[in-house]
Amino acid sequence: MGDFEPNDLDRRIWAEELDAFVPAKVFDVHTHIYRWAFNINPDKETGPYAASIGKHFPEVTKELADAVDAAMMPGRQIERLGFPFPFAGKCDFEASNIYVAAEMEKAQDSAALMMVHPGMNEGDILETLRRTGAIGLKPYLVYATNGDPPEASITDFLPEHQIALADRLGLIVMMHISKRKAISDPDNISEIRRLSEKYPRVRWILAHCARSYSSWAIEKAAASLRGLPNVWYDTSTVCESDALDALYTGVGVDRVMYGSDDMIGPVRGKYIAFGYAWAFLSDSNHSLNLGHCDSRMTYIRYEQLRAMKRGARQLGLTEQQRNALFHDTARDLVDAARADVRAFMGS
Repeated sequence: MGDFEPNDLDRRIWAEELDAFVPAKVFDVHTHIYRWAFNINPDKETGPYAASIGKHFPEVTKELADAVDAAMMPGRQIERLGFPFPFAGKCDFEASNIYVAAEMEKAQDSAALMMVHPGMNEGDILETLRRTGAIGLKPYLVYATNGDPPEASITDFLPEHQIALADRLGLIVMMHISKRKAISDPDNISEIRRLSEKYPRVRWILAHCARSYSSWAIEKAAASLRGLPNVWYDTSTVCESDALDALYTGVGVDRVMYGSDDMIGPVRGKYIAFGYAWAFLSDSNHSLNLGHCDSRMTYIRYEQLRAMKRGARQLGLTEQQRNALFHDTARDLVDAARADVRAFMGS
């Protein structure tokens, strides 16, 4: 398994910077639960995920997620919203969705989302929701039908008939925005506004601070997104404090929720922003001269938590706001979606 046992550097960062910031109860709205076996690409052992997921985390269970949390966030009571990992190309969707639901059922207060692709019809989705008890959908831009996933519109990988079904049931939709300008792209802004208004019972979560790994994208979009009553944001793997500051102040901290992006969070490194770009920096992909300092890297999760804390300096979060950021907002959202789905399925 991957290296998630804290060293002295990690323990110092947790004790001095994070322990007092992270509340006792945490709801992680962005956790990947999967098996490497669900990647059914013929070249998977040499493909893009082989060295990371295939080698370090080939099977993620509820117990493994709990063990990682216990090591990295000691003493916290953690619930989660789990969903599969999107293996680009060929992925076993049925097995992935059954598996994540079974793992999440081990924890009464956790919940699962169903991974979808554009080819699924209403019957496909309803059958899986009934079978698994999932309370929402997780589309992925890697399955977009437009021929250029990095420039896909939302409906290129989440067709509107699927959104209409989510509206009928009151589902959560965990959305990873596409396009190179991320959420600042005018088409993304207009599409989110249109879809949130047309389908008011869909509970949208825009992952990775609406894919704002630096502040420029959310700074441009926030005024147009603020006040949308059915749109929330998660903080998963965003490591720049200016991005969190722009999100908190731009859309309101009450719309923001903690997410870890496990099993990414246990990896050491940091997502860095430069220009209008961002990338993952690890101890094995750079040639920086670091002889002047302690060159060891800590977890992505700790860098994210640092950013969440530092980005809130000007707000001066109250205890109630911290509890909401890490737990209460997500708990209420998941409970409401679960109640709506159960009511629909029972009808």
